[in-house]
Amino acid sequence: MPRPLGDLEDAVMTRVWEWNRPVTVREVLEDLQKERSIAYTTVMTVLDNLHQKGWVRREAEGRAYRYEAVSTRAAYAAALMNEAWSASDNPAAALVAFFGMMSPEQRQALRDAVRMVQVDEPAEDAEQQSEEAGPAEEERTVAEEREAEAAPEAAGEAGSAEGDEPGASATGKGR
Repeated sequence: MPRPLGDLEDAVMTRVWEWNRPVTVREVLEDLQKERSIAYTTVMTVLDNLHQKGWVRREAEGRAYRYEAVSTRAAYAAALMNEAWSASDNPAAALVAFFGMMSPEQRQALRDAVRMVQVDEPAEDAEQQSEEAGPAEEERTVAEEREAEAAPEAAGEAGSAEGDEPGASATGKGR
């Protein structure tokens, strides 16, 4: 199970993820030095530790290594969320509390994500869920459907930059 990255590990991985190509210790060092004083050996040790933990793979190039991310930042964040959610003794309550902390933009990103992964349910499953839900739940579902119908219009207003990943938000913090 993943554990949260430390501050320096996160700073290093942020560059590896953003650059999306094999990087050298020197490249990461030079970029980090724009923000803080840091030694070459410190960055080398952090990248070696990230390699040992399985976050990056490395390939020898002369006397140095080039490091490349094993997975995306989105996959890392998803694994952390899944681990935290799984650790709860009441997953439904944990989700409700989490949703309450979300900004309107994050809630919209969640709605978009759910639409992307939703599989059409057989008609009888939908009817059974509707019966179990009761009238209040049905009203909420109708309201959500209306909101979903309006979402493409709102999304069209925001637009997306050419080359954005599907599902990325207008802020660039989608996946």
